[in-house]
Amino acid sequence: MIAHSIDRIRNRLSLLALGDAVLWLAAAFHIALLAAFALVLMTLKPAHAEESGTCSGNDLLAALAKDEPATYAKLRAEADAIPNGKGIFWKIEKPGLAPSWLLGTMHVTDPRVLTMPEPARKAAAEAATIVIESDEILDEKKAAAAMLMHPELTMFTDGKTIRDKLSPEQAMRLEKGLKERGLALAAVQRMQPWIISSFVALPACEMARKAKGASFLDKHIAEDAVKAGKNIVGLETLAEQLQAMADLPTEFHLQALIETLELGDRMNDVIETMTTLYLSGDIGMTMPMLQIVSPAQTGKEKSSYADFEQRIVTDRNHVMAERAAPVLAKGGAFVAVGALHLPGEEGLVELLKKQGFTLTPAGG
Repeated sequence: MIAHSIDRIRNRLSLLALGDAVLWLAAAFHIALLAAFALVLMTLKPAHAEESGTCSGNDLLAALAKDEPATYAKLRAEADAIPNGKGIFWKIEKPGLAPSWLLGTMHVTDPRVLTMPEPARKAAAEAATIVIESDEILDEKKAAAAMLMHPELTMFTDGKTIRDKLSPEQAMRLEKGLKERGLALAAVQRMQPWIISSFVALPACEMARKAKGASFLDKHIAEDAVKAGKNIVGLETLAEQLQAMADLPTEFHLQALIETLELGDRMNDVIETMTTLYLSGDIGMTMPMLQIVSPAQTGKEKSSYADFEQRIVTDRNHVMAERAAPVLAKGGAFVAVGALHLPGEEGLVELLKKQGFTLTPAGG
């Protein structure tokens, strides 16, 4: 069973590695881009959405542990070696300051994710300042204006279309995949591939919840802070986040887009596996799992993956840590950013320790 599943998603590393970054784009730019692309994107089919709002999907790791225990043991060992790979909620302390908090988030509207661990919920309620990846998600007009100032980050502005970047075989695969989603290639051919990916990667139930106005976790936290009259700080702009995606080779994004579409409903399994890891706080397992289920990579594929990890994760970790520093220096802050930014030698937990803070797991 699991061997079949792995075989179907082999050669998909570029897609799977995008994981949390694509979810953030899908969450954030549902606001920023909807006004501009509503007539196009709202034609996407919300097929197989369940009334309960719960996505159907299987935990690939559970099947792997049962069917291929040796492979799972190798995966477990690699994940356990990643610094700070366990836990999504951390206490931040420094002598003379009120404690601050760090919560790793998942950028979805899944009710299971929105139900924060009780210690995190309490800390957010008591914090003086709420820090999120981008505060522009709270203001649709501001977000839309920011995108209009940088059209090259969302559209091809050189007169070319996505077809010009594809081989005939790739164009056929892309057209077929979009058609299955109820979308014509001609309707989106001037959009940058990472923008299209940010929508088609979402499971149908997530699309259905978002269409009803549900907020993803980061926005939910920020909205509660607004109601409570708290100060809100953004660590990045939406344009900076899009620029990080744009800095990667277009070929990388095109391949990820095509593979996203070809995975179809199997994306539900990928998202469910990531969600299960998140809810258990086992975030260090995410990236090793996505690599191990893929076959040996060519030199070019390894280079693309390394570029992704550097630009989308590591570089942004350093930006977030630097910009969070003056807020944390005042104490009493609650920082909520994507969970994949926490673990690792250059993850936020380690970077904040280097700033002189003591970080300890606080539950979750």
